[in-house]
Amino acid sequence: MNNSESRIDLYPGLFTEKEKPFLQAGPLAASVFQYSTGVCAVRLRNELGALVLLPFQGQQIWSAEFGQRNLTMRSVFAEPRPNQPYLGTYGAFFLHCGFTAMGAPGKNDTHPLHGELPNAVYPHAHLVVGSDSRGSYIGLGGKYQHTAALNYNYLAEPLVKLYAGSALFNVAMQVTNLRGVELEYMYMAHINFRPVDNGRLVYTAPCTPETVRVRTDIPTHIKVPAGYREFVEDMARNPAKHNVLQPGMPFNPELVLTLAYIADEAGWAHSMQILPDGAADYVAHRPDQLDKVVRWIARPDDHDALGLALPATAGPEGYTAEKSQGNVKVLAAHGEWRADIEIGALSSVEARLMEGKIGKILAKA
Repeated sequence: MNNSESRIDLYPGLFTEKEKPFLQAGPLAASVFQYSTGVCAVRLRNELGALVLLPFQGQQIWSAEFGQRNLTMRSVFAEPRPNQPYLGTYGAFFLHCGFTAMGAPGKNDTHPLHGELPNAVYPHAHLVVGSDSRGSYIGLGGKYQHTAALNYNYLAEPLVKLYAGSALFNVAMQVTNLRGVELEYMYMAHINFRPVDNGRLVYTAPCTPETVRVRTDIPTHIKVPAGYREFVEDMARNPAKHNVLQPGMPFNPELVLTLAYIADEAGWAHSMQILPDGAADYVAHRPDQLDKVVRWIARPDDHDALGLALPATAGPEGYTAEKSQGNVKVLAAHGEWRADIEIGALSSVEARLMEGKIGKILAKA
């Protein structure tokens, strides 16, 4: 199939509280609307489900639904709020994090939680419709330039593609360093599924205390209940215990892990939450682009989230801590960096095949 793509620019005046059709291309469609909070949104649909994205606010994927199932974490925020700090508008299915810093800031850090990208204001956003080797797609992209005189100047260009007939979609981020000097960077793809009781976590990382490492230090912004530290220490000794999300496990406020993934022959690493009915949530990433993976499970009373696999260039501990571990990367003067991720839902048949593939990858480790 020949690659082809058309682009349609978006602007805030197109969006009203009443949702209206905007584009139809066979089984692919886009509609536009505005939340009661004033945040603009685009709904992309195919035959199997829909994504709601925020074109001018971080290019977040606010929600994802496939197979009549909401894949998105449960949150206290029913709607996104305009351009708040990270915890001031919370609950998106997907956020870009970074780029000059990322993670929970330590006592010597000045960067915001997860950096400037999650709620960045995008002055340029556009829909795309086209076809490539995977088939026909509809998508959303944009441009955000982050500049601080004498410090950094980069251009971020995310793109989400939803394909006809597929419950898997692609998320890409490309960043260009516009300065003539090197740029330190950190990035994380923060993907927030809804955990399901008795869901099984299956992934291409050996599950040992050395390869699935549980964070035992508690960040300053987290308040913990009695018994939490003992729970975390037990998980650190026996990480396989977290592979089944049994009801009543005290993921309160959260459990954070870092995992050492193995890629398949094509360079992709794989993660699933297999549901009791056999279907699955799914993430695939390339360790040659994103060599660290964080897992985040949070199940307190007011929200319910599974960061099944958060592919990243560094761990979640903030700039200073990650710098001390050699995890802050450098982008050359006028250089480009890119990451590609596949996310979505698998049928029970697809999940069974993927579980077999993951087993073969681990058997070779």
